[in-house]
Amino acid sequence: MVITYFGNGCFRLQSGETSVLVNPENSRLKADIILKTLTSTASADASADADAAGLTIPFPGEYEEKDIEVLGYSISAESTDTFVKTAYTVLWEGMKFVFLGHLSAPLDANLMEELAEPDVLILPVGGGHFLEPEVAAKIAKQLEARIIIPSFFKDAAPFLKALGTKGEEADKFVFKQKDIAEDKGRAIVLRVD
Repeated sequence: MVITYFGNGCFRLQSGETSVLVNPENSRLKADIILKTLTSTASADASADADAAGLTIPFPGEYEEKDIEVLGYSISAESTDTFVKTAYTVLWEGMKFVFLGHLSAPLDANLMEELAEPDVLILPVGGGHFLEPEVAAKIAKQLEARIIIPSFFKDAAPFLKALGTKGEEADKFVFKQKDIAEDKGRAIVLRVD
């Protein structure tokens, strides 16, 4: 598995020829599955849609494509009549990936339970419209993620300090399930590709 960061909330997960793209900022990036964690209810892409670019998933629900199971959970407290925020769990190759996308406040207990114990957690840590570093660190610890990858940040240092780790920097995160089996709370800060 290879995880690549393209800035803000955009990530690509790739295994062999299959890929999942989260929050692409333009249409140049292609993938088999595209997840959107923030969707306008008025936009043309307001439903799951399969086309040449892959399956686009903009809303909560259960989806399956190419042996990848996707569970989308509404972040009701932060959604409005004009936009919907969604957190995703992706089950792929025996691993659980959790994407908290555009989250700006703590999750409710039920959702925390659904998202618990991911192999890889990707969450926003930059403050402002996103989680404050201390809140993001608390959520990461509560979810008991093996690998924690921050998104939507200018400087990851405040988040890493709140998490209590120096973290590791990398251009890409390349791993197999067995490589992370013993990890607990390992922070990886990816540089923008």
